[in-house]
Amino acid sequence: MNGVRQRMESHPEHTATDLDLLSDCIQALFDCAQSCTLCADACLAEENIGPLLGCIRLNQDCADVCLMTGRMLSRQRHPDWQLLRGALELASKACDACGSECSRHSSHHLHCRLCFEMCSQTQGACNALLAELHS
Repeated sequence: MNGVRQRMESHPEHTATDLDLLSDCIQALFDCAQSCTLCADACLAEENIGPLLGCIRLNQDCADVCLMTGRMLSRQRHPDWQLLRGALELASKACDACGSECSRHSSHHLHCRLCFEMCSQTQGACNALLAELHS
């Protein structure tokens, strides 16, 4: 059991969705926000940052979206499922864009490869939860 699930189980109200999918998605979103933040900072430390400017921007945007979405999903009282689906769709798109850009630099920069992998994992977690919410 991940720590997010354990903390969510302590809440007196539970959502009407699969708690494993929800907690895995929240954990992935927070991990992705951290990975994107580290990747942007590492890009800024590279000698030639010109080719990495788009990557830095997408890292920052993806980190912000993932953090926001993770926080929204963590709130269990009176969820607005339409709003949460929109946030998950945005997070999935942000992860796709950031991951695609990071993959372009992954052969030269380990931080980009690791960020690409985390973005892909998080996009999968968002899409799995979206599928559950649409059913």
